[in-house]
Amino acid sequence: MSNFDPAPGYQSYDHPPEYPHHPHRNERRDPGSGTRRAALIIHTIADVAAAFLGLWIVLYLLEANRDNVFVEFVHSVADALAWWSQDIFTMDTEGLRVLLNFGLPALIYLAVGHGISVRLSRA
Repeated sequence: MSNFDPAPGYQSYDHPPEYPHHPHRNERRDPGSGTRRAALIIHTIADVAAAFLGLWIVLYLLEANRDNVFVEFVHSVADALAWWSQDIFTMDTEGLRVLLNFGLPALIYLAVGHGISVRLSRA
């Protein structure tokens, strides 16, 4: 007697098992996945840039030790990100000058980055 049916309660191995839908399984076939990924990358870059600028403002206003390696790193990154806006505002109060000269690019990076991200994700 040759019976090839599995015993009751066991799965047949003729067909691959049905797995629940995996969210990334059809990602390559979805035409909008590339634009969503680009939107997320742009959004994240804008957030990181604004975070570095905001962190430098906080470290400056709290009079952090400028000889510290971390403070030097944050200051150099913030200077590189805000090179185009240096000395737009020239006031006598140094704290207010730093706040405005580094806060303006942070807000612009957030607005432009998030705007592009929203535009791409809707496309």
